[in-house]
Amino acid sequence: MLDLKLIRENPEKVSRALAKRNVDISFDELIAWDNDRRRIIAEVEKLKNERNTTSSQIPVMKKNGQDVSSALAHMKEVSDKITEMDGELNQIKEKIQKFMDMLPNIPDEDVPAGGKENNQVLHTWGEKPEFSFKIRNHVDLCTMNGLIDYERGVKLSGAGSWVYTGVGAQLEWAILNFFIREHLKDGYKFLLVPHMLGYKCGYVAGQFPKFLAEDYWIDGGPNEEGRFLLPTAETALVNFHRDEMLNEKDLPLKYFSYTPCFRREAGSTRVEERGMIRGHQFNKVEMVQYAHPDHSNESFEELVRKAETLVQKLGLHYRLSRLAAEDCSFSMAKTFDIEVWIPSMGIYKEVSSASNAFDYQARRGNVRFKDATGKTRFVHTLNASGLATSRIIPAIVEQYQQEDGSIVVPEVLRQDMGMDIIRPE
Repeated sequence: MLDLKLIRENPEKVSRALAKRNVDISFDELIAWDNDRRRIIAEVEKLKNERNTTSSQIPVMKKNGQDVSSALAHMKEVSDKITEMDGELNQIKEKIQKFMDMLPNIPDEDVPAGGKENNQVLHTWGEKPEFSFKIRNHVDLCTMNGLIDYERGVKLSGAGSWVYTGVGAQLEWAILNFFIREHLKDGYKFLLVPHMLGYKCGYVAGQFPKFLAEDYWIDGGPNEEGRFLLPTAETALVNFHRDEMLNEKDLPLKYFSYTPCFRREAGSTRVEERGMIRGHQFNKVEMVQYAHPDHSNESFEELVRKAETLVQKLGLHYRLSRLAAEDCSFSMAKTFDIEVWIPSMGIYKEVSSASNAFDYQARRGNVRFKDATGKTRFVHTLNASGLATSRIIPAIVEQYQQEDGSIVVPEVLRQDMGMDIIRPE
């Protein structure tokens, strides 16, 4: 959530910033509501003081034998007015809340305006693999090596589903174990979170109320009483300290979690979406930090570096891109994508998004700390995939493929896999 005070004091500045997302908005109505809210609060406080004064006078009047009927009538009149104005205040607060809930985060200053056509490639790593033979795509490689059963996945759960089989299941688990070891080594705390979450979790993360239809709902959703299947562990992790006052000395707090992720995805027959590239359920290890606002840029750089290191240790060619404002998710102020090369498609596909929400999610979740001066401040929340396996496996099998269809196992996975090469069945 944005800072209402910032909008009140700098509406033109906020409007210009949101225009980078192609959001055209006027704050005139919001500011008028806010002025009414503050006026009513002041009037109600004045009336409450008046009521308290009258209330304290009545016992004295009774003790002196004075008639208190007019004082009681006045106190009732004041109380009725307070009740009436409280109702009006609640209506105005509800309007303000609904307006604020639908505002995306303000892009950071270095984020380019516009959509994905304005994304900026910052650098690439490794050499783009060259092959002296006709290459195969990951669907064929996974099938001929017995790694994935696509047909039975569709039979079990419909389009956009697959089953890891045999060595394929081993490869998936080896990748996850590799990620977990790396994060533990770097001092991140491992959390296994619920896969079913309450509405408030999606609200704090910035997914609700705008994107209610993009998740899988259970228990009567989508609504505030329902639960949904988490689309990413970030949704749970940024709620872990909801409504808490943290200790400044503990920041940054660093967590990671492994979860399956559940997302509604529009069906597609495009080559770019075949196989495991886009599915309704996939596995991911996610990192989250609760950072001190004065040091969140350092936390962001660390998360980007960690995600890049994972891809580098897997030996995969990739590029790092800064996303333009419109391509950043609703709650994020800035995002860098790590995109691996998929040779058969001739394109890069995102395997990690490292993002900084600044205090946007913390305001929604009321996550604060007191600084050295005693001032209460909101933390900054950051996240990065570390990593999503459903695109790592296609990149591994395609970039490491050999002419006979076998696949060289990346060195960091060989101990868990118990093999150096995966050979066709």
